[in-house]
Amino acid sequence: MGSWKLYFVAVFGFLISHTVVGVDKNNFKTCDQSSFCRRLRKLNPGNSPYELLLDTVSLDKHTLSADIRNNNYNVLFKLNLIALVDGTFRVVIDEKQPLKPRYKVEYVLNGEPTVDKLTVVEKNQNAGTIKVANGQGHSVILHSKPLKFDFFNPQNELVLSLNEKGLTTLEHLRHKPDHPKTDEEKKEDGENNDDNVPELQYQEENDPGAWEENYKSHHDTKPRGPEGLSMDVTFPKATHVYGIPEHADSFALKSTKGQDPYRLYNLDVFEYELDSTMAIYGAVPVAYAHGADGNTVGVFWLNAAETWVDVEAGRSGRADVVSSLVNLVSGSTAPLPSVRFMSESGVLDTFIFMGPSPSDCFRQYTKLTGTANLPQMFALAYHQCRWNYNDEEDVRSVEENFDRNDIPLDVIWLDIEYTDRKKYFTWDAIRFAHPNEMVTNLTSKGRKMVIIIDPHIKREGGYFVHEDATNQGLYVKNKDGKDYEGWCWPGSSSYLDFFDPKVRKYYSERYLLDNFQGTTNDVHIWNDMNEPSVFNGPEITMPKDCIHYGDWEHRHVHNLYGLLQIKGTYEGLMERSKNTRRPFILTRSAFAGTQRYAAVWTGDNAAEWSHLAVTIPMCLSFAISGVSFCGADVGGFFKYPEAELMTRWYQAGAFQPFFRAHSHIDTKRREPYLYDAQTMAHIRDAIRRRYSYLPLWYTLFYEHSISGLPVMRPIFMHFPKETDLFSIDNEYLIGNYLLVRPVTEEGVSSVTVHLPGSSTGEIWYDVDTYQPLQPGKLNQPVTISKIPVYQRGGTIISKKERMRRSSALMANDPYTLIVALSANHTAEGNLYIDDGESFSYKEGKYIYAKLNYQNNVLSYSLIDKHASYPTKAWLERVVIAGMKTPPKKAELRMLATGTSSPLHLTYHTGNDVLVVRKPEVSMAAPWNIVFE
Repeated sequence: MGSWKLYFVAVFGFLISHTVVGVDKNNFKTCDQSSFCRRLRKLNPGNSPYELLLDTVSLDKHTLSADIRNNNYNVLFKLNLIALVDGTFRVVIDEKQPLKPRYKVEYVLNGEPTVDKLTVVEKNQNAGTIKVANGQGHSVILHSKPLKFDFFNPQNELVLSLNEKGLTTLEHLRHKPDHPKTDEEKKEDGENNDDNVPELQYQEENDPGAWEENYKSHHDTKPRGPEGLSMDVTFPKATHVYGIPEHADSFALKSTKGQDPYRLYNLDVFEYELDSTMAIYGAVPVAYAHGADGNTVGVFWLNAAETWVDVEAGRSGRADVVSSLVNLVSGSTAPLPSVRFMSESGVLDTFIFMGPSPSDCFRQYTKLTGTANLPQMFALAYHQCRWNYNDEEDVRSVEENFDRNDIPLDVIWLDIEYTDRKKYFTWDAIRFAHPNEMVTNLTSKGRKMVIIIDPHIKREGGYFVHEDATNQGLYVKNKDGKDYEGWCWPGSSSYLDFFDPKVRKYYSERYLLDNFQGTTNDVHIWNDMNEPSVFNGPEITMPKDCIHYGDWEHRHVHNLYGLLQIKGTYEGLMERSKNTRRPFILTRSAFAGTQRYAAVWTGDNAAEWSHLAVTIPMCLSFAISGVSFCGADVGGFFKYPEAELMTRWYQAGAFQPFFRAHSHIDTKRREPYLYDAQTMAHIRDAIRRRYSYLPLWYTLFYEHSISGLPVMRPIFMHFPKETDLFSIDNEYLIGNYLLVRPVTEEGVSSVTVHLPGSSTGEIWYDVDTYQPLQPGKLNQPVTISKIPVYQRGGTIISKKERMRRSSALMANDPYTLIVALSANHTAEGNLYIDDGESFSYKEGKYIYAKLNYQNNVLSYSLIDKHASYPTKAWLERVVIAGMKTPPKKAELRMLATGTSSPLHLTYHTGNDVLVVRKPEVSMAAPWNIVFE
């Protein structure tokens, strides 16, 4: 069959199987079809063969080292238990003398972790234990036989155990048994002569996929043989488990008993299935466990291979009525919450986060893997995308229609059709013949452009990227050492090997303005299909026995591939601007550390109410896993959203970190102005609301960049003891300021809202009416123009309420402060200001200010007095909600000059709101407003 016929079959089959009937689960493996998962999952608990050899223990200032022996095979492993600062431990177990090195994950950690002191507290040879402690009072008891690690908080409470169930496994590398083994080979493979065959050995010898594996028409050669590993982690004080994105499932993880584990394997899944443990585009192997005492612990499994995660939800999740009754009658208790990570290959490298609060745990994780860099302001505004805008005239028409209908817009996106026949770093010579003029037209109104660059490279003679990659050896190789060839949008394609530093350098240099004609520093990048997607590959991805730089198989590094692409893109955009402009990148594939380079979105969703609802738990799971910059395709990628769904999706998207509308090439056009006048007005209001809150979003992203705390937050993060809120995933917090409950149900006139803080005396204010509400469960009326959003009492939010075409045109516009008083008549908040695009803030050119209201004084002071920025923005209005007794007068006092002036006040008795009009004071210097 000719190459183009093959391409047609691959692409046509790919589209039919995904767009007509939804996701075809037959294209993707179950645990039982993945040999290592099948093999490891069959092991029975309580039979751990691993023993810590106490006489090999040694300790330096921060690391305990020892040998571990698998008594079934008499194979030795090396243990390092390392104490890190900020309440974190690292457990590393590797073969002591492997036949070949096992893969150790690179590129993920944000630098080498800082160590803490580690001391021996007690060594009990008779009990077979050794106890060590870090400098913060956390301790670990290591049990010798069977091997177990118990982690205790400073109050000496057991909070986490490794190998409590005895399911920890490391399949040591060995020779393939294709001939009778010599005595020397048996000795080298660590085999004993016991007649009782070990359980794992039995599984390996009876598993047809242990040494080579078939899936459909694909054959995996597995040249290194079985090298799987697993570890079980138990949380004795927890009730709920969260994390391990990306899955289209609930925020609180559900028990996987009786079904497939959650799978972490980056895959291209069109129109993914909801309420599923199936793998999709991202894989971040971090989990958190939270309990009724308000404490949180976490575990980060640093492994880039295919990984499955069994979850025991214990006293939460899918615990059904029948099992509860059985436990009650029998007197037994529900099993403790736990997770078990199972990976195909690699070193056992695990980080333990001791918390104790949710915020502590989330910070401990981002201390390791990094935070999102402060984005440019435009990136937090509204983005308009479609696969595809047809040509330059179409782009011009779209933005002019946004202007004509007074709808703010910051970015227009171009999908793959802008290129010359799917060749990246090129433009279609007919439809996009004048890219510089097109971009300049956008930037003249303060707007930007984002264009797509995928990792597959069209195999076409004369195409400079393909010619360079072929001649310079830049492609991933197949198992035979030749350039790997797969099928994707361009047809026959090969894939750049981003693990090779010279490849990343070559790729990064393609973004230089001289190399990519038609782009400017205002053109940003979308890296899609980077799981990587291979239409004719096993599970629509690259074969595992392909070879990368360093002679590592794709199986060892699969989940890292997209991370390495966006790392190269980031470096290219930095070099392009000579390190002066902050890059914006969107990626579909995600792994731990992705947040340092790019935003993510939830992929190919559908215009359905259920897909709108699932955006909340999906982005919450990413947020607590370090990736705060998350959003979903507004309106759904597939199908056409009718007016109500589209309205509700815009209202929800306006309160999620990344706010972009996007749609499939075959869907009906759905720009906001194409809907009826009333629907367009509702959408316009939602977008305008987003722009009014840009100062808050920008401040929160700045604070995330320095603290690591998520921007979009689960409620239990700030209300960790309110157990009835632990499973809620249809509402969330934005920072510590707003509680948002999007309307995700069709045709409703009211929704249930849970306002937290009953034990702490919280007050919540409806952002539309400023009416105060008490904590508790309430039935909130909604109209098509309203979703429930509440400001937390005790906070001050900075807004901008003059609407412009784009965020850049709002830079010097005045601020409005919304002061929501707490029960004790206090409030505080922060405001961050800089130029919105450059790295000058790293040189002290910014304002980071504290807003505080107490004792009848509203103060504005600089948190960092060594920084400054000459902003022209000023204070236009102050709204104070919850002021029961109106003041008689107010006075503005400039702290630098000592001057003062009276202010005009208006008091609204219906909702106890005081409005201060036009203080007209600069936001560049400290001031006070004194109420008398």
